[in-house]
Amino acid sequence: MEGKWRESTNIFIFAPMNFVFPSFLFALSAISIPIIIHLFNFRKFKKINFTNVRFIKEVKRDTQSKSRLKHLLVLLMRVLAILFLVFAFAQPYIPIAKNAVVESERAVSIYVDNSFSMEAIGKNGTLIEQAKSKAAEIAKAYKPSDKFQLLTNDFEARHQRLMNREEFLQQLEEVKISPSVRSLSEILSRQQEALNTANAKKPLAYLLSDFQKTMVDLDKVKKDTNLSIRMLPFESQKTGNVFIDSCWFASPVRKVNETIHLLARIKNLSDDAIENIPVKLMINGKQKSPGSVTIPANSSVVDTINFTLSETGWQDGEIAIADHPITFDDNYFFSFEINERINVLCINGDKSNYYLDHLFGNDSSFVFKNSSEKTIDYSGFNNEQVIILNELPNISSGLSQELVKYVKKGGSLLVIPSADISTSSYNEMLQTFGCNTFGNLMNSSNKVRKINLEDEVYKEVFTKINDNIDLPVVNKHYSIVKTSKSNEMPLLTLDNGESFLSKYPVEKGKVYVTSAPLNKEFSNFTQHAIFVPTILKITLLSINNNRLSYTISKDESFDFDKVQISGDNVFHLTNKESNFDVIPEHRMMNNVYSIYLHNQIKSAGNFHLVSENKPLATYSFNYDRNESDLKCITASELEELSNQYHINNTEIIKADLPSISKQLSQLESGIQLWKYCLIFALAFFAIEELILRLWK
Repeated sequence: MEGKWRESTNIFIFAPMNFVFPSFLFALSAISIPIIIHLFNFRKFKKINFTNVRFIKEVKRDTQSKSRLKHLLVLLMRVLAILFLVFAFAQPYIPIAKNAVVESERAVSIYVDNSFSMEAIGKNGTLIEQAKSKAAEIAKAYKPSDKFQLLTNDFEARHQRLMNREEFLQQLEEVKISPSVRSLSEILSRQQEALNTANAKKPLAYLLSDFQKTMVDLDKVKKDTNLSIRMLPFESQKTGNVFIDSCWFASPVRKVNETIHLLARIKNLSDDAIENIPVKLMINGKQKSPGSVTIPANSSVVDTINFTLSETGWQDGEIAIADHPITFDDNYFFSFEINERINVLCINGDKSNYYLDHLFGNDSSFVFKNSSEKTIDYSGFNNEQVIILNELPNISSGLSQELVKYVKKGGSLLVIPSADISTSSYNEMLQTFGCNTFGNLMNSSNKVRKINLEDEVYKEVFTKINDNIDLPVVNKHYSIVKTSKSNEMPLLTLDNGESFLSKYPVEKGKVYVTSAPLNKEFSNFTQHAIFVPTILKITLLSINNNRLSYTISKDESFDFDKVQISGDNVFHLTNKESNFDVIPEHRMMNNVYSIYLHNQIKSAGNFHLVSENKPLATYSFNYDRNESDLKCITASELEELSNQYHINNTEIIKADLPSISKQLSQLESGIQLWKYCLIFALAFFAIEELILRLWK
């Protein structure tokens, strides 16, 4: 028989019949017993003499014909009875799932999605409660001796092992909503790892989830033909959601008593427009600039929030809206630091630079220090936001190595060559940074013809430049030798196409390079109006702007280099609102502490790094916004994707059935026919008996 079972419809079309115990079919040879008996009739006939046999012959013919028919019917009943009796012991079934029936001990992994989206309301309550109920039904559909794995988004160590059914049901009751988010490929990989330890034939993996589009990545699933995958998709009644997606500052430079522009992206993933939804901004627990926004259906807006601050130091921020019933993404936490003063170290060649001395020396926002190459304190580099190399004739290998460490950790370096440099020493350092190098000294006069207004250095300095603007004149400069690996960002470009001032991002830091010394002989740059905003902006941008926020469950880590701890002193990460206090793991390398959290943070908020009760920094954590998009993959779409990526060992099971035990039983064992075979066998035995008794 040929046919197929259509998933989730309970409609059966003819399918090939198989046997659980095909070895019992050898017993069909027993059919030969009644055949032999009927072929060789061993009954002895008694001879009777008659005077006239003419009439007796006619009666004999009629009696033999009826007797032969009776015997053939009895033979047929006995053959059919034995046939169906043998079938009953061989246990025939019509398979529904793609795999054959397995009678040995089973290994079953059940994933229960406990992400925030499962808090949505379905037909019979929250999706998480429905998923837990169905997971219990699945476990009870198997034998108590089978092995089970419970898996959630938390990826707990205790969920990585197989357990008995009773222990599984106990742990299932403890499953709660979690901020962790996992992709489908990650989940199946974990299930495969656990099931491989069981060495079971045809292991099973169940996935109970709403299957959000953001988590379904079947293209990355590692194919395992031995594993049967069964998916139970749950549907919520509401798929719309309004949430705060992210925030950032319009400018990387923030000062006290100056207006700060904060931008917040708010998304509306629903079919209805949202009008005048209130938006609140809290800084250090105090509300700033309340406002509201209107968001069209299925779109987003960027709202600008303006505020000022009167104090330096770390600032705890929070943006909040109100949207029910999905509320986990209605608050967005962020933190930032406003430095009281910026440390600038200038390492000079023959003498200090007059223009730099006057620029920084008269501004209380900077701590400006001059140093000669011979008296450099390398240990103090970590305390500097900017280091300026001012016309050094030669750069020693020791200084070059320390500067490389400094920049890669987040420092800013401004390189100003001298009138007579050791090109090889400069270029060796520049090549380490991946910068273009210096060539020959060019005595031809050039003029700056282009300012890169798109770069952050000049973005807020000029709104528009007239064509006839008077830009700096450069009398002499070093030619620039470009390399293919350079990531140069020209800031000031000369008429001949070469850069007068360039920026190079280097890991966490930046390197700025001028092609000429800052003196009148080489250019009038220091006398030009563009000089002051250029140097000040480079310095202001050197402030180590930490990330405004981190994502929970991403196993984040961060570096900290502004303090040294010793003895019994340790770092603490605290949050008073949630009574949270942990000692994070930390490792030190090159006087920089790397702090690892290992997913210890489970709730969103602003967390303070302290040591000896002294606040050191603030780090903000938010829930993963992938959970905010409630759009899900339907059962038909899951089937299409499985076929598209050739994942042929999948079954889709309807999760909204009152009971899935019967459906699982049929998927597991097919449609069992042994009961029908036994009934037919008994029926044929009964018919045989009736023939023998009633047929006279």
